[in-house]
Amino acid sequence: MDEILSYFSKLTPLQIAQLTQLMPLYREWNEKINVISRKDIDNLYLHHVLHSLSIAKVTNFKPFTQFLDIGTGGGFPGIPLAIVLPECRFHLIDGTGKKIRVCNEIIQALGLTNVKAEHLRAEQLHQKTFDFILSRGTLPLSDLYHFAQRLVLTNKDESYNKIGNGLLLLKGGDLTEELATVKRKAKIYPIYNYFPETYFEEKYIIHLRV
Repeated sequence: MDEILSYFSKLTPLQIAQLTQLMPLYREWNEKINVISRKDIDNLYLHHVLHSLSIAKVTNFKPFTQFLDIGTGGGFPGIPLAIVLPECRFHLIDGTGKKIRVCNEIIQALGLTNVKAEHLRAEQLHQKTFDFILSRGTLPLSDLYHFAQRLVLTNKDESYNKIGNGLLLLKGGDLTEELATVKRKAKIYPIYNYFPETYFEEKYIIHLRV
Protein backbone atom coordinates (compact mmCIF):
# COMPACT_ATOMS: atom_id res chain seq x y z
CA MET A 1 0.00 0.00 0.00
CA ASP A 2 2.94 2.35 0.59
CA GLU A 3 3.71 2.23 -3.13
CA ILE A 4 0.25 3.59 -3.93
CA LEU A 5 0.43 6.43 -1.42
CA SER A 6 3.87 7.50 -2.63
CA TYR A 7 2.61 8.06 -6.17
CA PHE A 8 -0.95 9.21 -5.42
CA SER A 9 -0.70 11.85 -2.73
CA LYS A 10 -4.14 13.43 -3.19
CA LEU A 11 -6.31 10.44 -2.37
CA THR A 12 -9.27 11.02 -0.06
CA PRO A 13 -9.65 9.08 3.21
CA LEU A 14 -12.38 7.01 1.52
CA GLN A 15 -10.12 6.12 -1.41
CA ILE A 16 -7.29 5.16 0.94
CA ALA A 17 -9.68 2.98 2.94
CA GLN A 18 -10.96 1.29 -0.22
CA LEU A 19 -7.46 0.61 -1.52
CA THR A 20 -6.40 -0.71 1.89
CA GLN A 21 -9.29 -3.19 1.82
CA LEU A 22 -8.10 -4.69 -1.46
CA MET A 23 -5.46 -6.92 0.14
CA PRO A 24 -7.70 -8.70 2.67
CA LEU A 25 -10.51 -8.98 0.10
CA TYR A 26 -8.33 -10.49 -2.60
CA ARG A 27 -6.61 -12.79 -0.12
CA GLU A 28 -9.99 -14.10 1.02
CA TRP A 29 -11.45 -14.57 -2.46
CA ASN A 30 -8.25 -15.92 -3.95
CA GLU A 31 -8.44 -18.85 -1.55
CA LYS A 32 -11.83 -19.74 -3.06
CA ILE A 33 -11.41 -18.69 -6.70
CA ASN A 34 -7.91 -18.27 -8.08
CA VAL A 35 -7.82 -14.90 -9.88
CA ILE A 36 -4.24 -13.99 -8.91
CA SER A 37 -1.33 -16.40 -8.78
CA ARG A 38 -1.01 -17.52 -5.17
CA LYS A 39 2.73 -16.94 -5.41
CA ASP A 40 2.02 -13.33 -6.41
CA ILE A 41 -0.68 -12.31 -3.94
CA ASP A 42 1.89 -10.69 -1.64
CA ASN A 43 2.76 -8.37 -4.54
CA LEU A 44 -0.85 -7.30 -5.06
CA TYR A 45 -0.25 -3.57 -4.69
CA LEU A 46 2.83 -3.33 -6.89
CA HIS A 47 2.12 -5.93 -9.58
CA HIS A 48 -1.64 -5.49 -9.91
CA VAL A 49 -3.01 -2.34 -8.28
CA LEU A 50 -0.22 0.12 -9.12
CA HIS A 51 0.15 -1.42 -12.56
CA SER A 52 -3.56 -0.75 -13.15
CA LEU A 53 -3.33 2.79 -11.82
CA SER A 54 -0.64 3.76 -14.31
CA ILE A 55 -3.48 4.48 -16.75
CA ALA A 56 -4.66 7.29 -14.45
CA LYS A 57 -1.32 9.05 -15.09
CA VAL A 58 -1.80 9.32 -18.85
CA THR A 59 -4.25 12.23 -18.77
CA ASN A 60 -6.82 13.94 -16.54
CA PHE A 61 -9.92 11.97 -17.45
CA LYS A 62 -13.10 14.02 -17.52
CA PRO A 63 -16.09 13.16 -15.30
CA PHE A 64 -18.43 10.54 -16.79
CA THR A 65 -15.78 9.12 -19.10
CA GLN A 66 -16.97 5.60 -19.98
CA PHE A 67 -14.48 2.70 -19.81
CA LEU A 68 -14.92 -0.89 -20.95
CA ASP A 69 -12.46 -3.32 -19.32
CA ILE A 70 -12.23 -6.40 -21.59
CA GLY A 71 -11.00 -9.62 -19.98
CA THR A 72 -10.89 -8.01 -16.56
CA GLY A 73 -10.12 -11.27 -14.71
CA GLY A 74 -10.20 -10.39 -11.03
CA GLY A 75 -10.95 -6.74 -11.76
CA PHE A 76 -7.74 -5.30 -13.20
CA PRO A 77 -7.33 -2.59 -14.25
CA GLY A 78 -10.99 -1.62 -13.74
CA ILE A 79 -11.47 -1.83 -9.96
CA PRO A 80 -8.37 0.15 -8.89
CA LEU A 81 -9.14 2.78 -11.52
CA ALA A 82 -12.76 3.01 -10.35
CA ILE A 83 -11.44 3.84 -6.87
CA VAL A 84 -9.10 6.65 -7.95
CA LEU A 85 -11.43 7.98 -10.70
CA PRO A 86 -14.78 8.02 -8.86
CA GLU A 87 -16.46 10.37 -11.35
CA CYS A 88 -15.76 8.06 -14.29
CA ARG A 89 -17.80 4.97 -15.19
CA PHE A 90 -16.43 1.43 -15.61
CA HIS A 91 -17.95 -1.67 -17.21
CA LEU A 92 -15.93 -4.83 -16.50
CA ILE A 93 -16.48 -7.93 -18.60
CA ASP A 94 -14.95 -11.41 -18.68
CA GLY A 95 -15.88 -14.71 -20.26
CA THR A 96 -15.28 -16.62 -17.02
CA GLY A 97 -18.24 -16.35 -14.66
CA LYS A 98 -16.37 -17.17 -11.44
CA LYS A 99 -13.95 -14.29 -12.04
CA ILE A 100 -16.87 -11.89 -12.46
CA ARG A 101 -18.29 -13.23 -9.21
CA VAL A 102 -15.08 -12.16 -7.44
CA CYS A 103 -15.29 -8.73 -9.10
CA ASN A 104 -18.88 -8.22 -7.96
CA GLU A 105 -18.13 -9.32 -4.41
CA ILE A 106 -15.24 -6.88 -4.17
CA ILE A 107 -17.22 -4.05 -5.80
CA GLN A 108 -20.00 -4.59 -3.26
CA ALA A 109 -17.62 -4.84 -0.30
CA LEU A 110 -15.94 -1.56 -1.28
CA GLY A 111 -19.26 0.23 -1.87
CA LEU A 112 -18.27 1.27 -5.38
CA THR A 113 -21.17 2.74 -7.36
CA ASN A 114 -19.34 3.72 -10.56
CA VAL A 115 -18.47 0.22 -11.73
CA LYS A 116 -20.36 -2.89 -12.81
CA ALA A 117 -19.06 -6.32 -13.75
CA GLU A 118 -20.79 -8.73 -16.12
CA HIS A 119 -20.19 -12.24 -17.42
CA LEU A 120 -19.92 -11.24 -21.07
CA ARG A 121 -17.59 -11.46 -24.02
CA ALA A 122 -16.80 -8.40 -26.10
CA GLU A 123 -18.46 -10.10 -29.10
CA GLN A 124 -21.79 -9.79 -27.27
CA LEU A 125 -21.63 -5.98 -27.14
CA HIS A 126 -22.72 -4.01 -30.19
CA GLN A 127 -23.33 -0.36 -29.29
CA LYS A 128 -20.83 2.49 -29.39
CA THR A 129 -21.16 3.69 -25.82
CA PHE A 130 -17.56 3.82 -24.53
CA ASP A 131 -14.78 6.38 -24.62
CA PHE A 132 -11.98 3.91 -23.93
CA ILE A 133 -11.42 0.17 -23.99
CA LEU A 134 -9.04 -1.09 -21.31
CA SER A 135 -7.27 -4.42 -21.22
CA ARG A 136 -4.36 -5.86 -19.29
CA GLY A 137 -2.27 -8.25 -21.34
CA THR A 138 -5.22 -10.28 -22.61
CA LEU A 139 -6.19 -10.32 -26.29
CA PRO A 140 -3.92 -9.45 -29.23
CA LEU A 141 -3.85 -5.79 -30.21
CA SER A 142 -5.53 -6.46 -33.57
CA ASP A 143 -8.54 -8.07 -31.86
CA LEU A 144 -8.88 -5.25 -29.35
CA TYR A 145 -8.66 -2.65 -32.11
CA HIS A 146 -11.48 -4.44 -33.92
CA PHE A 147 -13.63 -4.20 -30.80
CA ALA A 148 -12.70 -0.54 -30.36
CA GLN A 149 -13.85 0.29 -33.88
CA ARG A 150 -17.22 -1.25 -33.02
CA LEU A 151 -17.71 -0.05 -29.44
CA VAL A 152 -15.82 3.23 -28.93
CA LEU A 153 -17.44 6.59 -29.60
CA THR A 154 -15.65 8.65 -32.23
CA ASN A 155 -17.83 11.74 -32.42
CA LYS A 156 -16.69 13.60 -29.29
CA ASP A 157 -14.62 16.76 -29.37
CA GLU A 158 -10.93 15.86 -29.70
CA SER A 159 -10.12 17.85 -26.56
CA TYR A 160 -12.62 15.90 -24.41
CA ASN A 161 -9.92 13.77 -22.79
CA LYS A 162 -6.98 15.35 -24.65
CA ILE A 163 -5.53 12.06 -25.84
CA GLY A 164 -8.58 11.03 -27.90
CA ASN A 165 -10.95 8.09 -27.52
CA GLY A 166 -9.66 4.59 -28.22
CA LEU A 167 -7.67 1.78 -26.63
CA LEU A 168 -5.62 2.04 -23.43
CA LEU A 169 -3.79 -1.24 -23.00
CA LEU A 170 -1.30 -2.55 -20.47
CA LYS A 171 1.32 -4.65 -22.24
CA GLY A 172 4.93 -5.67 -21.75
CA GLY A 173 8.04 -6.74 -23.62
CA ASP A 174 8.85 -6.18 -27.30
CA LEU A 175 5.71 -4.82 -28.97
CA THR A 176 7.12 -4.40 -32.50
CA GLU A 177 5.33 -7.32 -34.14
CA GLU A 178 2.04 -6.70 -32.38
CA LEU A 179 1.97 -3.02 -33.26
CA ALA A 180 2.64 -3.91 -36.90
CA THR A 181 -0.67 -5.79 -37.05
CA VAL A 182 -2.62 -2.53 -36.77
CA LYS A 183 -2.22 0.11 -39.45
CA ARG A 184 -2.62 2.94 -37.00
CA LYS A 185 0.05 4.88 -35.14
CA ALA A 186 0.14 4.06 -31.44
CA LYS A 187 1.36 6.23 -28.59
CA ILE A 188 3.52 4.28 -26.15
CA TYR A 189 3.83 5.40 -22.53
CA PRO A 190 6.60 3.62 -20.56
CA ILE A 191 5.19 2.96 -17.10
CA TYR A 192 8.70 3.28 -15.65
CA ASN A 193 8.44 7.03 -16.37
CA TYR A 194 5.61 7.27 -13.85
CA PHE A 195 6.69 4.58 -11.38
CA PRO A 196 10.49 4.02 -11.43
CA GLU A 197 10.28 0.54 -9.95
CA THR A 198 12.27 -2.35 -11.44
CA TYR A 199 9.04 -4.28 -12.06
CA PHE A 200 7.88 -1.68 -14.61
CA GLU A 201 11.07 -1.45 -16.70
CA GLU A 202 9.58 -3.20 -19.75
CA LYS A 203 5.91 -2.47 -19.18
CA TYR A 204 3.92 0.02 -21.23
CA ILE A 205 0.58 1.70 -21.74
CA ILE A 206 -0.42 1.55 -25.42
CA HIS A 207 -2.85 4.23 -26.60
CA LEU A 208 -4.46 3.71 -29.98
CA ARG A 209 -7.08 6.15 -31.22
CA VAL A 210 -10.10 5.05 -33.24
